[in-house]
Amino acid sequence: MDTGRGTPAGIRPYEVALLRGGPRAAVTVAVVALHLRGAVEAGRPGELRASEASSGAAGQAPPAPSPLPQLAEAVRTALARPAGLPRVREHADVRAALAGLRAGLRSAGLLRALPPHRTGAARRVLDALSADHPLPARRKGLSEADVLMAVALYGEPALRVLVPRFALRAGLIARVGVSESRGFHARSPRGGGTGGTAYHCGSGGGGPD
Repeated sequence: MDTGRGTPAGIRPYEVALLRGGPRAAVTVAVVALHLRGAVEAGRPGELRASEASSGAAGQAPPAPSPLPQLAEAVRTALARPAGLPRVREHADVRAALAGLRAGLRSAGLLRALPPHRTGAARRVLDALSADHPLPARRKGLSEADVLMAVALYGEPALRVLVPRFALRAGLIARVGVSESRGFHARSPRGGGTGGTAYHCGSGGGGPD
């Protein structure tokens, strides 16, 4: 497992998300990472696509960012054609990248192989990270790393604060119905946010949908 800076056990947002919410949560973090770099945008409702701008519009490109982790690269490969999150997650490259993350977590003693649940050490790591990184109230002033860690730790609540329009259009969070008398309520089952806590991190697409 790669070592990180300033986080217990040196784990990255992708690994934190996998421990907290399973494969869907980890892939969601990768999607947000690509979106923050201008490489992925929302297409038709509930669909992701590679950004047209990511092909290289001259002039306003920022300094070259650091290389993307394997999972984010795999997600970008999976979006050679527009797709929803479930199809992206089932892409062969994405599944291989997730398997690599799980192997690293098992080696670090944070994930049990059988059944593939997080360990007590993993729960302590998540608790420590949550204490160090409370759910942000706004995106202003946050770095890319801050945004990704918040999404990894909190899932849908962080998506609604940090990238609400993109997350809703791309199907990363549930739609909310509008009532004239009661305002926002009645989440639609479509979208399947990544919030909440899950303990299953198996290769068969575990984690909350």
